[in-house]
Amino acid sequence: MFGTSGIRGAVGTDVTAELALAVGRAVASDGHDRIVVGRDVRESGELLTDALAAGVRECGSDVIDVGVAATPTIARAIEWLEADAGVVVTASHNPATDNGIKLWTPSGKAFGPGRRDAIERRIEESEYDLQSWDGLGSRERRDGAIDHHARTLREAVRIDEPPHVVVDVGNGTGGITASVLHELGCTVRTLNGQPDGSFPGRPSEPNRETLETLMTMVAETDADLGIAHDGDADRMMAVDETGAFVPKDSLLALFAREAASDGERIAAPVDTSLAVDDALATVGADVTRTQVGDVYVAERATEPDVSFGGEPSGAWIWPAETLCPDGPLAACKLVELVADRGPLSELAASIDTYPIRRASVEVTDKAAVMAAVEETVLERYDDVDTLDGVRVGTDGGWFLLRASGTEPLVRVTAEARDEATAESLYDDAREIVTESTE
Repeated sequence: MFGTSGIRGAVGTDVTAELALAVGRAVASDGHDRIVVGRDVRESGELLTDALAAGVRECGSDVIDVGVAATPTIARAIEWLEADAGVVVTASHNPATDNGIKLWTPSGKAFGPGRRDAIERRIEESEYDLQSWDGLGSRERRDGAIDHHARTLREAVRIDEPPHVVVDVGNGTGGITASVLHELGCTVRTLNGQPDGSFPGRPSEPNRETLETLMTMVAETDADLGIAHDGDADRMMAVDETGAFVPKDSLLALFAREAASDGERIAAPVDTSLAVDDALATVGADVTRTQVGDVYVAERATEPDVSFGGEPSGAWIWPAETLCPDGPLAACKLVELVADRGPLSELAASIDTYPIRRASVEVTDKAAVMAAVEETVLERYDDVDTLDGVRVGTDGGWFLLRASGTEPLVRVTAEARDEATAESLYDDAREIVTESTE
């Protein structure tokens, strides 16, 4: 039921009011007495939120409804409103056909595997603490969550010479970014600023392929950079002043290098580029690798010497601020960096990029294949990490073999500091998968 990013799927089949009701009941029955609830702009979110709130109240817990807002806004509101947990009804960067449910702790960290499993077990066993008529919880609407988040963003950065920024809201909930940057003195233009859960301006996920309009606008104006969010604004990607999309690993490396100092670490998933390791080496810092998923990055970011966590997907975490991936915070941090250090194109060019190969191999039984892959790799290689899939490190690079979480596929990734080594590692990795399917 729960993936690493909560529940997501097609509305009416995978995600229904019945499911939302069950999640609300389970969260309340699991000992959470005061629960913040909010949603993104998808129209289906209204009925899902109502069903979820009804489930919470049926089991005697109180609902604090903060309305439509960015996921980081809602996650940050949990502590601010002195609640025990938070629920965001969102499918994040998924298409308009989908919706989902994600659970949050007061620290801003998403529910980890243990807490998710407890909720799922209650739903499967219908183990709810349903109350009689005089024990039902209340539902209160609270305004101010967006203002609270905006205030923390303004306090988190200092921009002495505010640049010109184009913000592509993506028809989602990321309008807070444009507002805060304007308040900080930036000249701000917006794209796709009208909230619309059908995402008419572009697909919800911001990437090189979906941001052509933003890239063109930045290139043809005097803008210093462009910012783009997904539907719930937990992700942030960027375009430099020439209109070029900033590679995801380069953006991760820039944030990491800026956040870390000598002896510190940054948390990043197992498929993170060597470019991040090399950028951190210049400031005496290291990478600690995690499973793929922002919840795992956030968990590692709780360790005292970890100053930053990020995923190339666009989820960025500054643990001193919050353990929730906060796209508006990332936008403000990037604008501050450009204002202080100069053009984004030059900053991105200071990060090395390396050849990387990716492919997916269709398999019949991915669990059996991955078991055979692990056995083979452990026999042949010394530097092996089985934290999430099987990752092999070599003198010149690395490769990762990892089962897809949703499809009958094994994903193959290989990277090295030169083309020949990358190709060789990729060929070796593909061969191991092929051998393991025989």
